[in-house]
Amino acid sequence: MKKLILIFLLINVIRLYAEGEAQRIMEKGNSFYQNNQFEQAIDAYEKVLQNGYESKSLYYNLGNAYFRTGKIGYSILNYEKALKFDPNDEDINYNLKIADAHTLDKIETLPKLFFVSWWETFVNLFSINGWLMVLYFIFLLVLITATIYFLSRKAYLQRWSFLSGIALVLLFAVSLLFYILKFKQDTSQNYAVVIESSVTVKTSPDDQSNDAFIIHEGLKLKLSDQIGNWFKIQLVDGKVGWLQESNIKII
Repeated sequence: MKKLILIFLLINVIRLYAEGEAQRIMEKGNSFYQNNQFEQAIDAYEKVLQNGYESKSLYYNLGNAYFRTGKIGYSILNYEKALKFDPNDEDINYNLKIADAHTLDKIETLPKLFFVSWWETFVNLFSINGWLMVLYFIFLLVLITATIYFLSRKAYLQRWSFLSGIALVLLFAVSLLFYILKFKQDTSQNYAVVIESSVTVKTSPDDQSNDAFIIHEGLKLKLSDQIGNWFKIQLVDGKVGWLQESNIKII
């Protein structure tokens, strides 16, 4: 038992030290950024990521640093990653729009059915942690209404708590569905960003195949298939083709 306690304490000491070291490096990166030393800031932020730490502010700062060095693809990549932590963050969305404005490819999105757009809006209303907090809150309300129903001796309170409980259970089920969809969306590797200045997309996963079209740095792509180091991509206008993994970074 004593050995288990010592191991537990040792693990926590190591974890706290690592977190403190990551915070120190990030603060150093912030200092580099404030002094317009953007390359050094990028190195510091990337080192934090290599140590296994992620956060909204880390990806946001990294996106800003890449933008200031003119690397639009990496800038958009990190803004997109930051949005996974908080889809509604105004600063991230604003800077992402500015970075998108610097891309060469202006592709019109295929129109979506209104209910599909509404559905996607609801799914992206909160981050994964945000939906989890919603579930916790609704579950707490369910417990409260259940307690009132079983403990109250007044008919109108029992009726009110029973109907409220049913509504809350249904709301919990819908929120759970949105949480699962958001989790799958954020943990899947279905989207990527072009990091090369110019890429020729092929009609098949072969260097000798015909050229399909050309895309440029910063463009966000949907990945639908993979064969070796080739990815099948789809643009928002419906175009499809193949390109090599070295030309993109998965969000």
